[in-house]
Amino acid sequence: MLTRTGIRGLGDSRSPRSATVLELLFDIVYVFALARLAGRVADDLTIVRHTLLSEAGQTVLFFTAMWMIWSLNALLASTYDPQRPDLQAVLLATMFGTLVLAVTLPEAFGKRGVVFACTYVLIQVGRPLFLVVALRGHPGHAFAIRVLTWHASSSVLWIGGGISGGLGRGVFWTLALAIELVGAASTYPLPRMSGRQLTTLGVSVSQEHLAERYNQFFMIALAEVVLEAGAAVSFPGFTLEGTITLVAAFLATVSFWRIYFYHVASGPASTSSGEGIRLSQWASYSLLLIVGGIICTAVGFGQVIEDPDPPIDWALVAIIFGGPVLFLIGRSFLERESHTAPRCRALYFGALALVVAAPVMVLLPPVAVAAAAGVIVAGIAVLDQRAHRRGSQTNPTL
Repeated sequence: MLTRTGIRGLGDSRSPRSATVLELLFDIVYVFALARLAGRVADDLTIVRHTLLSEAGQTVLFFTAMWMIWSLNALLASTYDPQRPDLQAVLLATMFGTLVLAVTLPEAFGKRGVVFACTYVLIQVGRPLFLVVALRGHPGHAFAIRVLTWHASSSVLWIGGGISGGLGRGVFWTLALAIELVGAASTYPLPRMSGRQLTTLGVSVSQEHLAERYNQFFMIALAEVVLEAGAAVSFPGFTLEGTITLVAAFLATVSFWRIYFYHVASGPASTSSGEGIRLSQWASYSLLLIVGGIICTAVGFGQVIEDPDPPIDWALVAIIFGGPVLFLIGRSFLERESHTAPRCRALYFGALALVVAAPVMVLLPPVAVAAAAGVIVAGIAVLDQRAHRRGSQTNPTL
């Protein structure tokens, strides 16, 4: 029998420096979820253009919602000890709920909308509800109440959207997700309850643990590029066009890895130990852009391998070149801004080069577009390395 003392002991527990095996198991579900999201992006490229905006908007909504679940769980495990049985039960329940969400994704705006909404609400409300109970008598209890209140408010719109269907579903769900994003960005303020930072509310986040979790999820997302390109090549076998695109995808994968782990700001923005300097309030949103950019890049290369015949569609060019742009912008936001060490502009220049080159690509064959994207991204990685002249791997400044 779990005693009250054991439950309330959660507030006194501390997260270890390294991620646990259970957290790695949790990420397995997101391998499936990211593949589902990549499939939606690929489907968006094949639909009639007048419905492209609405379909792409749905994909962005799903991706952001799934990311919110993962990022809040990573924060939970980086705050309290994920080896506690009660917290492990929460992680496992969230893992199963995420699996259900991934399964319902293709029909979430159809007949499975209620299942998606109810499952999402159970996850997002259940987590802070557990903390409200487990942290009674602890200073972090007030913050748990704030989180629960915000998610309970958004849950009304999630359920309402699931029931309404049609255009109303998209409107309700967009508003619900906006509430959660604003709440997370503003530390879930409530009237008569100060919006103070976590450290003043008895909540201490392990920087090392959270940085490692982000790094692990980044690697899972990066594998999607290899999976999409490799799966597309394996069916027809090696062809000239497929081989060229596969090499370009590999170049992009290595370049993303190099930029993510080796790009550092000059001066005090990095430490000799290579650990992140501080937890950034916007780190989660930066990783959202990074992972979204990687998924777009993976889908773009996969589509070129499956259909290498010209002409290329403008939407596919936007995906192939827009993916790396999102990645570079997201990675640049992980740096700490200060007067003594301003953000490095190398990644901004690289993003600008991709934007400038993209319009010309509609005149080239699809294989040439993929090859150009791979070469440009690889060139950005090389120039970035030469600009910093650092040989050691670093964690992003979360």
